[in-house]
Amino acid sequence: MIIGIQAFFQAHRFIREHKLWKWIIIPGIIYAVLFVFGMYFFSQTSSEFFEWMSYRTGLASWLNKLDNGFLGFIFIIGNLLLWLILMLFYFSLFKYVFLIVGSPLFAYLSEKTESIIEGKEYPFSFRQLLKDMKRGVIIAVRNSLWQTVYTLSILLLSLIPLIGWLTPILAVLVECYYYGFSMLDYSMERHKRTPAQSIFFIGNHKGLAVGNGLIFYMMHLLPIVGWVLAPAYSVIAATLSMYPLKKAEK
Repeated sequence: MIIGIQAFFQAHRFIREHKLWKWIIIPGIIYAVLFVFGMYFFSQTSSEFFEWMSYRTGLASWLNKLDNGFLGFIFIIGNLLLWLILMLFYFSLFKYVFLIVGSPLFAYLSEKTESIIEGKEYPFSFRQLLKDMKRGVIIAVRNSLWQTVYTLSILLLSLIPLIGWLTPILAVLVECYYYGFSMLDYSMERHKRTPAQSIFFIGNHKGLAVGNGLIFYMMHLLPIVGWVLAPAYSVIAATLSMYPLKKAEK
C-alpha cells in the first residue's frame, strides 16, 4: 500500500520532467465537468427519494407521533449512511463508465510511461490499441459487477445499528481496491498477462491496488485541481508502482 501511495509523488515528478501535461489536462477537464454535474444531479435525486420513501412508508409520521429524540437521531444517522453509500455507488458507476470511455487514453499513458522508463519507443499499433480497449472494457465491467455485489451487501449491513456506522469506510476500501485494480491491469495486459493471471497477481498485491485507489479518492477532496488530475495521475502512478515488481519477478 505504501508503494502505491508513494507512486503518486513519483508520478508528479515524472509528469513534470517529461512534460506529459497535454495528455492530462484536457481529459481531466472533461472528467471534472462530468463529475460535478453527475454528483449534483444524483445527490438531489437521492435526497428526494429518501424523503419520498419516508412519507410513503409512513415512517416519518410514525416517528413524529412517538416524539422520541433517540429514535429520531438513529433515523437521521441511518438516512445519512444510506445516502453516503448510494453516493459511493453512483461514483463507482460513473468511474467505470469513464474508465470504459477513456480506456484508449489510459492504455496509451501507461504504455508511454513504461517506454520512457525503459528508454525505448513502442511502435503504435491500431490493432493493439483495440485489444487494449477491449480488455479495459472487460475488466471494468467485471470489476463493476463484483463491486456492485459487495456494495449491496454493505448496504444491508448499514441497516444494522452501530455496526452499520462503519460501512461507509468498508465501501470506500472496496471502491479503492477495484479502481486501483483497473489501473494496474493496463500494465499487466501490455506484458501479455491473461485476465486470469492479472486477477491472481493483483489479488496477491491488494495493498498496491488499495493504495492507488485511495489517493485517487483523496485527490477528489481538492476541488477542481484534484478532479482534473486524479484519473491520469492514477494510471501513471499504477504503471510506476508495477514496474519494479515485474522487473523483480523477471
